Amino acid sequence: MNAVIYIHGKGGSAAESEHYKPLFPDSEVIGLDFQTFSPWETGKEIHIAVEKLKRRYNNVILVANSIGAFFSMNADIDDIIQKAYFISPIVDIEKLITNMMQWANVTEQELESEGVIHTDFGEDLSWEYLSYVRSHPITWHAPTQILYGSNDHLTSLDTITDFVNKHQATLTVMEGGEHWFHTEDQMLFLDRWIKKLILCP
Repeated sequence: MNAVIYIHGKGGSAAESEHYKPLFPDSEVIGLDFQTFSPWETGKEIHIAVEKLKRRYNNVILVANSIGAFFSMNADIDDIIQKAYFISPIVDIEKLITNMMQWANVTEQELESEGVIHTDFGEDLSWEYLSYVRSHPITWHAPTQILYGSNDHLTSLDTITDFVNKHQATLTVMEGGEHWFHTEDQMLFLDRWIKKLILCP
């Protein structure tokens, strides 16, 4: 039997894994309720969880959403899992952080000096986070399928396409889809995407 581990995004929860149980009827679907929220801490949590599952199941399949995909790619699990399904993944966090710095009119010198800067749009900018990302470029080799919405406001099509080309991933674009797949049409598209890939991997 296989295991499917679900890694949620910001504001999400492990309970979202319930949605995926009917999509993987022959697998055990587990949502990881991680307790941290940084690539260096959350990555370790994910790695430990995947290693435990690998000892109990034939294969481990990853389903990760948004920044959950980024955390997963910092977990050193690409040689442990069988394959990955990424939904609206954050694949270039440095670009996202520098974009947010521009939105907040914050310079690198200011961020380095302050350490953490709170923004009007609800995100905290962290020099430690930016420094970590720059010193730990993503290396990812697991077979990966990506679902991306054309109206994703956090990741551009150019950024996602560049990642796909560098990491031999496969990209599916939902026209009109958003970063957060949540409407009935979007969830139907997501479900059909997974079912199709399971039938014809």
